Amino acid sequence: MKPHVKAFFDDATNTISYVVRDPNGSAAAIIDSVLDFDYASGRTDTRSADAVIDYVRAEGLDPVWILETHVHADHLSAAPYLQEKLGGQIGIGANIMTVQDTFGKVFNEGTEFQRDGSQFDRLFEEGDSFHIGQLRGDVLHTPGHTPACLTYVIGDAAFVGDTLFMPDFGTARCDFPGGSSEQMYDSVQKILALPDETRIFVGHDYKAPGREDYAWESTVGEQKAKNIHVGAGKTKDEFVEMRDTRDATLYMPKLIIPSLQVNMRAGQMPPADEQGDVFLKVPVDKI
Repeated sequence: MKPHVKAFFDDATNTISYVVRDPNGSAAAIIDSVLDFDYASGRTDTRSADAVIDYVRAEGLDPVWILETHVHADHLSAAPYLQEKLGGQIGIGANIMTVQDTFGKVFNEGTEFQRDGSQFDRLFEEGDSFHIGQLRGDVLHTPGHTPACLTYVIGDAAFVGDTLFMPDFGTARCDFPGGSSEQMYDSVQKILALPDETRIFVGHDYKAPGREDYAWESTVGEQKAKNIHVGAGKTKDEFVEMRDTRDATLYMPKLIIPSLQVNMRAGQMPPADEQGDVFLKVPVDKI
């Protein structure tokens, strides 16, 4: 089946969120939502999520899933807000427990922070399937960027998160804790083993040099032929050397500190103090 896909581009974080709907019904899924956050003031805003909500309501859709491809390090998830307004189950990869253990220590969260993935409604494993109305979704575990990265294959469309970018931009970094360029290469090969006509929807776009417009859709065939990091038969050794060298030059994402603390909690803020105030921690020399 060919799902209908509506994309929402967030200029502040270069994130693309998606509403994926059953073409023969009202069931839908929301993938990689965004909660707007101004780091300088510590203020949140729901304008990006509200745009998704407005679309869902205008189209008469029923979101049965609110899916995360991974624990994002560059934007905060709006999953709880969307669930409150629209319903649906929040899902992520089962290896979220590894991410929670790693960053629970980084942020000194203590024993009250549950590291069992219980903040999410569904933890997906490799080979799991789910349904959006008559649409079947299949789960591929595609680690490398993070240990918990998933690709959701829904009908003829694959939502790859940060594993692949557009062919002219390549692949995502692998230098976060738990990341691995070797695993990334293997994960990309798993995606590229899908049929050539499979539509690939990426999680971010930064406009490669020479390209004027943002883009987020390609195909497996295009990625195999043209991806500047893994296409045209590049070997694993070539990829690992390139990726590790490139990653050593990159700065951390601007919102990594708040994003990790919130997203490992399924989009919830840390618990409020006795006065009802919420605080985010800034670990020094830890990331």
